[in-house]
Amino acid sequence: MDIYFNWQEFVSAFVVLFAVIDITGSIPVIIDLRQKHRTINAEQTAIYSLTILIAFLFVGEALLGLFNVDISSFAVAGAIVIFIMGLEMLLGIEIFKNDSPIDTATLVPLVFPLIAGAGAFTALLSLRAEYNYLNIILAVVANMAVVYLIVKKVSWIERKIGLGGIYIMRKFFGIILLAISVKLMTSNLGLILSSFFNK
Repeated sequence: MDIYFNWQEFVSAFVVLFAVIDITGSIPVIIDLRQKHRTINAEQTAIYSLTILIAFLFVGEALLGLFNVDISSFAVAGAIVIFIMGLEMLLGIEIFKNDSPIDTATLVPLVFPLIAGAGAFTALLSLRAEYNYLNIILAVVANMAVVYLIVKKVSWIERKIGLGGIYIMRKFFGIILLAISVKLMTSNLGLILSSFFNK
């Protein structure tokens, strides 16, 4: 496996993960948790999320192998999930429910499922079908740096941006998610069909 840095891949992976993780969209959730006197540790949030996402990036393919599912097929499924998440953000509807029974703050629900959840997992494996590992890992690290800063400064961000600013960002990244999901789906469907007809 060749390891190389590609600026375009890094930026694309960063944007995908930033949109899927949607830490800016989680600001109201973080504020609500703090108003309920639940402690959220910014350092732990970033470290736990980084560890989970990197681990899944490397073992996710092996896990899929246990079920005889290839990366391209999972990428198409992931593209569908990303498409639905984009619709959620753009249309302001809720399709994926957060039904975790555990009452904690940093690990659940912030790290999982809000940051390192099903959307991020499918996005990682979808990106793995397109990009080099190094660029994805750097994109994850960069996103966790953003997560740390936002969780650390959430009160200041709320005062400066306001709910209107957060709303606009959410809609903007919803459109980006829709476009990226279409790209992932068409490119990987081509690989699947090509493999099918060449058998």
